[in-house]
Amino acid sequence: MQGSKALILMFDISLFLRHNFARVWALASEKLTSLEIGYISSVMVTELLSPNVEPHQSPNQIRPSILPGIQKLCLSVDYITDAMVGTISQGLVSLTHLDLRDAPLIEPRITFDLTNSGLQQINQHGKLKHLSLIRSQEFLITYFRRVNDLGILLMADKCASMESICLGGFCRVTDTGFKTILHSCSNLYKLRVSHGTQLTDLVFHDISATSLSLTHVCLRWCNLLTNHAIKSLASNTGIKVLDLRDCKNLGDEALRAISSLPQLKILLLDGSDISDVGVSYLRLTVITSLVKLSLRGCKRLTDKCISALFDGTSKLQLQELDLSNLPHLSDNGILTLATCRVPISELRVRQCPLIGDTSVIALASMLVDDDRWYGSSIRLLDLYNCGGITQLAFRWLKKPYFPRLRWLGVTGSVNRDILDALARSRPFLNVACRGEELGVDQWDNSDGMYMHDYDEVDELEQWLMEGEDESDNDEEMANAEINAEPME
Repeated sequence: MQGSKALILMFDISLFLRHNFARVWALASEKLTSLEIGYISSVMVTELLSPNVEPHQSPNQIRPSILPGIQKLCLSVDYITDAMVGTISQGLVSLTHLDLRDAPLIEPRITFDLTNSGLQQINQHGKLKHLSLIRSQEFLITYFRRVNDLGILLMADKCASMESICLGGFCRVTDTGFKTILHSCSNLYKLRVSHGTQLTDLVFHDISATSLSLTHVCLRWCNLLTNHAIKSLASNTGIKVLDLRDCKNLGDEALRAISSLPQLKILLLDGSDISDVGVSYLRLTVITSLVKLSLRGCKRLTDKCISALFDGTSKLQLQELDLSNLPHLSDNGILTLATCRVPISELRVRQCPLIGDTSVIALASMLVDDDRWYGSSIRLLDLYNCGGITQLAFRWLKKPYFPRLRWLGVTGSVNRDILDALARSRPFLNVACRGEELGVDQWDNSDGMYMHDYDEVDELEQWLMEGEDESDNDEEMANAEINAEPME
């Protein structure tokens, strides 16, 4: 495509012989600036970028640099290794954005792991602005066990101009290492640390004394953090994205500090120890700025948290709300949500045992502003494993309700005929019934303004164009309900 600088391809790299794969990329355009590969082995990356001698060249002739214009590189690999990091840092002279993620199947040996030496090689050309090194625990509980504070000190020495740093799985890095990043990288606006098992409140104790202007902060699975850390962090009043998922020791006082952030757009609090009273502190933030809120797995919350946030409010900005895995949330809470006409486009209430048909009926009947189409704002609705959902709810998932619904999560034990009839009557609707999460990005881009790409034809617009005569589909759904076995 003329003028294109980014390339997105879908093919199985394992089908390539390693030397053939490198040869193919030698033909890539010098104008290519961005490359993302869903999975590739670290050995293939190293061989691809290594300046090997070609078969017909003399030993003194070195192959020209592969991908000389690459500025952004995102790779998912088997292991992040010193050799791979060193080759990337040395060979890609224009690199400004490096995003590496691995998911080991077995505990890495030292030759297939990242060490302090590998970190020291990062940013050899001094142009790097964004660095992400994540060890995923998808297959194995594992960490970067060969990196400690010394490695972070060596890296920070070369990364003073860095604007974004994401580190996941650095279990031996202590407050000393993390504080070095905050005090060395004066341009840092995005900080993401996951599985920081030794990160404590002390990292943020004197953050107000720095010149940092953080806007995106993710501290996921950092279980030593308490309310004191969030109070200190809130001195960065420009924070727009705050991800505190699975920080189990955070409570209501953390929410009181968060409520002072005037520009907050995304707040993720999954699994924290907050109560309905604490949630009430967020009311002003919800009214003025918040676009996405996740309270998933906050076990102490009840229906009162819904009224505390939304009752009596109008013209809300909130578009995405996750209330999944709340054992005390019932239909009454969803009725309050519908009554307040919150213009939600994505609502997740999966694994809520007290949610049932009444919630679906309330949402289907909800009108936002002056829209005459019931439930018209909702594009994603996740009801997976909700305890009270029966065949009655599916009557309210038919036209003309939920005209913009694109994604629906339900329990797999529902009658297959009903689901098939629903799918045929609503061809733009994606139904998930095996418990899969809806709309989750591979790179878990929770520290950015992630929004679904609804580029399909709008179903509501199609109804308006085609008219509302859907008697055949209604009859098919009715027959499916009559013939359905009782739901579990």
